[in-house]
Amino acid sequence: MIAAFCIAPAAVVFAAFWLLPMAELAWLPSTKGAATYFAVLTEPRYLKSLVQTTVLSVAVTLVSLVVAAAVGLYLGRREFAGRRLLLSVLTLPLSFPGVIVGFFVILVGGRQGPFADLTDALAGQRITFAYGLTGLFLAYVYFSLPRAIASFTAVVERMDRELEEAARSLAAPRWAIVRDVWWPALQPTALAVGAILFATAMGAFGTAFTLASRYEVLPITIYNEFTNYANFALAASLSIALGVMTWAVLFVARRFGGAAAAGAAA
Repeated sequence: MIAAFCIAPAAVVFAAFWLLPMAELAWLPSTKGAATYFAVLTEPRYLKSLVQTTVLSVAVTLVSLVVAAAVGLYLGRREFAGRRLLLSVLTLPLSFPGVIVGFFVILVGGRQGPFADLTDALAGQRITFAYGLTGLFLAYVYFSLPRAIASFTAVVERMDRELEEAARSLAAPRWAIVRDVWWPALQPTALAVGAILFATAMGAFGTAFTLASRYEVLPITIYNEFTNYANFALAASLSIALGVMTWAVLFVARRFGGAAAAGAAA
């Protein structure tokens, strides 16, 4: 009886704030016909938005993983004065909302930013990059790097140095050490962090809302559908497509990440 009273509040909150909204989200597209569920694949505009969002998210994920792995390997393997301060500075953007990150990009690459002033002085034309693909890409990478750097640094700090020393004593080349020592240790983290970065980039709204005036991504498309056009059924359909894609990536990363971790431990 006591357990039932303890579970009841959690069950009520779960039903009110997850189960009912999810049921409503799944039901809404059916009010406009079953074809609405597949609008993201059958309508060129929405398919283009999905493709642009996916390509951008994949590019941001790959670049962030490469840069963060390099930084994590450097910080995790060395001790020097100011190391903790440097790591704190590198991870500081974790505390910034997406809107502020977008504002930073506008300050640098917007119409009144120093980049526009420089191009005006050199070429007589004010060139901006804040409001299109370049601005979005830089903002997403800036937002993604801190969590990836923190994760890789923590993993590198726990790496077994004896394996690398043994490989060096056997005159193993650097590429062999990267392949046989570093990569097996970093692979589970790369998969897990990569999935999180991809999912975050796919669903990022604040940064996209600030910068995406020339490059439409799916969160902005969803926002326009239910805010500007009151097309709730289509907005729900696009939301389902976005959610299913990101969930699938996270699911695959968990499966392969667990297998990779087991293989590395063996």
